Amino acid sequence: MTETGTQQADVIVVGGGGSGLAAAIEAARLGRSVILLEKNESLGGTTGRSVGSITSSCTSFQAEAGIFDTPREHFEDMALFARKVGLDPDTKDNLELRRILVENAPDTLNWLTDMGIVFFGPMPEPPHRVPRMHNILPNSRSYIYHLARRARRLGVEVRLDARARELLRDGERVTGVAAEIDGRSREFSARLGVVLACGDYSSGQEMKAEFADPDFAIVEGINETSTGDGQRLGLSAGGRIVNGDVMLGPEIRFVAPPRKALIEAIPPIRPLGLFMRFALAHMPAWLLRPFLMMFVTTHLAPSHKLFEEGAILVNKAGERFVDESDGPQFAIPRQPDRIAFIVMDDAVGRKFGAWPYFISTAPGVAYAYLPDYRRNRKDIYASGGSIQELAGKIGVPAETLRRTIDSHNAALPEGRPPIGKPPFHALGPAKSWIVLTDGGLKINRRFEVLANDDRPIPGLYAAGSNGQGGVLLEGHGHHLGWALISGRLAGRSVGFGAWTDRRAEELTADSVPESMAG
Repeated sequence: MTETGTQQADVIVVGGGGSGLAAAIEAARLGRSVILLEKNESLGGTTGRSVGSITSSCTSFQAEAGIFDTPREHFEDMALFARKVGLDPDTKDNLELRRILVENAPDTLNWLTDMGIVFFGPMPEPPHRVPRMHNILPNSRSYIYHLARRARRLGVEVRLDARARELLRDGERVTGVAAEIDGRSREFSARLGVVLACGDYSSGQEMKAEFADPDFAIVEGINETSTGDGQRLGLSAGGRIVNGDVMLGPEIRFVAPPRKALIEAIPPIRPLGLFMRFALAHMPAWLLRPFLMMFVTTHLAPSHKLFEEGAILVNKAGERFVDESDGPQFAIPRQPDRIAFIVMDDAVGRKFGAWPYFISTAPGVAYAYLPDYRRNRKDIYASGGSIQELAGKIGVPAETLRRTIDSHNAALPEGRPPIGKPPFHALGPAKSWIVLTDGGLKINRRFEVLANDDRPIPGLYAAGSNGQGGVLLEGHGHHLGWALISGRLAGRSVGFGAWTDRRAEELTADSVPESMAG
């Protein structure tokens, strides 16, 4: 620490999720002193809340399953995911960064495995032409547990409850960070550079309104601490946001259980992960399924097929407020307490008791049906022999709900079954959420943040959502893969002073073969 109270290090990393920890580890591995600033009381970020999948080609898991795969094929298939959700990869995607992702995914998966993290797979996810999705065991907190342990062993100094407020600058060069700790401003000086790795802006109302749509501003983010701090810091230094209008959501999800699910309490240690992998490979499905359902029914979204088959949405007042086929996820945030309930009769309830009528799915893991919610999510499942009884159980006015159902049934087209067969079922509260935003600072292949004239801003790097740079990450396992891959490479880049990777140096967006452009 200097005489003025400024703490110095070679590298300052802002953000303690997967990308920030990966950046800190790589910079420290190169012998650099590193301080990591995390605004929350604990490490984790969005990585620690994720499903935990990483998608990669050329893995040992694929080889054991007899699957031949290449980064080129992975590169091509990523374009199919973008088109599937209406995005044009030819005009919207950063092909150079997509190439870096697929080329570095296999090594990053090995890096994580060597650290003690356990995966199982690969699992299929069309339109991937072969199984590529690798799921973590026992849960996504394993990333943070093992990454944090490695970072501390390498001498990374972790400062919690330290919110970065401002970048320090000497002319154009970024020289450090001013952070708020215990209500006081502290300065952290970086000899080599600052890495921004503090998540997206899914909970940043102003940024969602500015870069996407004002209607998105009122939709809550699943990670309430993802407020766009890194993007704001990068903009203040002269950077710019790419693909600010691209996001995952809004989507309907059930509220979290009042207590942590058992799977979230499981310690993320390697022996337990190995035991779970053995069990998944060798134990009968009927024995494993009750355990898997605790995961599926806790984290995932209800299928819109429920509405196609006759279920409706009602608000806290017992009123139907939207045509369920016309963007109900945008209407829920405008209801009292921003919540809704899915109401159905027993004809629909029985239909969603078996394949192919599932309520939720975790790709490659399991499907959840109405009986699974009845067993595992008693806090959001209710049933009643009459509409009035159901209304009492979910806390809505009984007479209003009865009138709502009667009005709905009276307006149904001929041949459409009414909500009339008791017992009646409800799932909820459900809310609408923004899961992720994809707007990131524009970067080059060395993960340096670029100014408006595309010149690197000296001393400033970005990774994860902060450094997404326009790459489209649709499909399971790509956001998390990018967080860890970009974090590693950004840490390596600032640690070296300039990251050099032969494949990346030779590749420019103009030189991507047409066959790889999707």
